[in-house]
Amino acid sequence: MKNTALHKIHEALGAKIVPFAGYNMPVQYEGINIEHETVRNGVGVFDVSHMGEFLIEGKNALSLIQKVTSNDASKLEIGDAQYSCMPNDQGGIVDDLIVYRVKEQTYLLVVNAANIEKDWNWIFSHNAVNSEMKNISDNYSLLAIQGPKAVEAMQSLTSIDLASIPFYKFKIGDFAGIENVIISATGYTGSGGFEIYCKNNEVEQVWNKVFEAGASYGIKPIGLAARDTLRLEMGYCLYGNDINDTTSPIEAGLGWITKFSKDFTNSKALKKQKEEGVSKKLVGFAMDDKAIPRHDYEIVDADGNAIGVVTSGTMSPSLKKGIGMGYVKAGFSKVGSKIFIQVRNKTIPATVVKLPFYKG
Repeated sequence: MKNTALHKIHEALGAKIVPFAGYNMPVQYEGINIEHETVRNGVGVFDVSHMGEFLIEGKNALSLIQKVTSNDASKLEIGDAQYSCMPNDQGGIVDDLIVYRVKEQTYLLVVNAANIEKDWNWIFSHNAVNSEMKNISDNYSLLAIQGPKAVEAMQSLTSIDLASIPFYKFKIGDFAGIENVIISATGYTGSGGFEIYCKNNEVEQVWNKVFEAGASYGIKPIGLAARDTLRLEMGYCLYGNDINDTTSPIEAGLGWITKFSKDFTNSKALKKQKEEGVSKKLVGFAMDDKAIPRHDYEIVDADGNAIGVVTSGTMSPSLKKGIGMGYVKAGFSKVGSKIFIQVRNKTIPATVVKLPFYKG
């Protein structure tokens, strides 16, 4: 198991450490609900340095990215970030990722920790245009500073006007006494804030200064468990749960990042899916009765016939009720549809709802 550069700090803070995607990661500090509410109402910091980072460079960098990703990266200006996915040849997804355009011919791809080697090999296998590829994952750290107070709490650490960075844009500059830091108005929580990319030998200084600057705002360290409840309240997909090698972006409701203005891996088959429809769809649902849906619980209709499976589920700290996502037969995917979740030996009613669950 690998450790992030901040591992000793997490231990000193009393974090519960668990193995995750090949790393020892802090899953919680004070408790999931407290940490969740800190991010929804104030500001919290996640160490997500386990994520993978690839640089794709050269005159053919865009050509390679366009081939392997579903979104249209040609739209990116320098300073733009874009959510995308990498389809495989069989109709599924290799991974979801964020593409940053750093320079004219330099792109940064941020991928899921568990998929670093798989993603690297997949992109490399499609690099017929000889773009320069660098896997810098082991050299960089990533902090997610999230919450409605993030801008105000962090402004003293940089000469960049944080409030002026729009959602899914980024700037490179000074932060916490370090130069050339990527400050990205992105995140996985739906409560605003930033993601900070710096080198491993810089991140401890950044972490310490972030907590000094945020002290009067009630800043707290946040673990991966609250990250999961926060993202689920927003209806954000988690790779390995809601999307994987067998789920298509069309089935997963990711048609908005699947652009058929270009050719990419398996684009013809996915275009056909979009035009003709799919047999199953990923939906969000709220429990009608008191119960917590969990990954892999069966979804049935009123007569007890199997119609799908839960991919993510939790007790929502914000809404105080059970919520989940899952794939159901297309006929049950309309908002308002009644479905039933098999919770242990009971069949509990639920209602398909419009995402996100948390409206802010």
